Amino acid sequence: MLRQQLGPLLPGLTVEVVASIGSTNTELLARAKRFPANIQPCLLVAEQQTQGRGRQGKGWQSSAGASLTFSLALALAPADWSGLSLAVGLALTEALDPPRPGQLSRLGIKWPNDLLLRELEAEPAIGRKLGGILIETIQIGQQRVAVVGVGLNLVAQRVDDPSWGYGCLQELDPDLSATKALARVAEPLVRALQDFERSGFAPLRQRFAERDLLAGRAVTTTLPDLPRGVADGVDDSGTLWLQVAGNAGDSSRWPVRSGEVSLRPARGTLRSVETEERSC
Repeated sequence: MLRQQLGPLLPGLTVEVVASIGSTNTELLARAKRFPANIQPCLLVAEQQTQGRGRQGKGWQSSAGASLTFSLALALAPADWSGLSLAVGLALTEALDPPRPGQLSRLGIKWPNDLLLRELEAEPAIGRKLGGILIETIQIGQQRVAVVGVGLNLVAQRVDDPSWGYGCLQELDPDLSATKALARVAEPLVRALQDFERSGFAPLRQRFAERDLLAGRAVTTTLPDLPRGVADGVDDSGTLWLQVAGNAGDSSRWPVRSGEVSLRPARGTLRSVETEERSC
């Protein structure tokens, strides 16, 4: 069914489902290196990943029946790659939690690649981790192949590090299975990637703002010259901007294009809440 759904958008697409694998991203990157003369789109879905990973090598727990993990590999040639993870996050959140006029969305995005389930009754809490995105690219001849990895929590399960709490898709829709969730997000994801290739992130900026969970929040960074500030949205390239207070009581805006961003701990907490980049 997925092949029929996506085939017109991605000619030559192959769809594979495996019971267990180390990492779907790692596998597709390795295939691109082994078979550079046969670069075709591939959607690789794993019921379980034993070596799931996210940005900066961080791990992600995945167990059969409790998660949806997959990677999509395809050649892309955007004029600017900046903001791609935000475009992917927006496609996923809107597919799983469609906008409802006058209502706050349940799924939001924490720059640059985390999907969180909002705590509507407990604002201003940012929410609980529901999933993550890991995008890696590799140059193969004249083409650049992007591998877009997605990991989504499906049902409640124990996690080793509960810093962010745990959100799952069945809190949004109790009838969602991994198969149904994949069918819901696959086509919007492909269309989002193709739209991004043509137009970049700029046309998505306003829609992203409606899902932006950092906006207006105090954050800390790992950047030595910019340790803290208040998140002030993203620009047309997907760059995060911070309002930073000066010694004289004034403020200025500074960009954050790389590095790790975490929420500043609330007063009275015993330890900081670090970002946990989770994906496949």
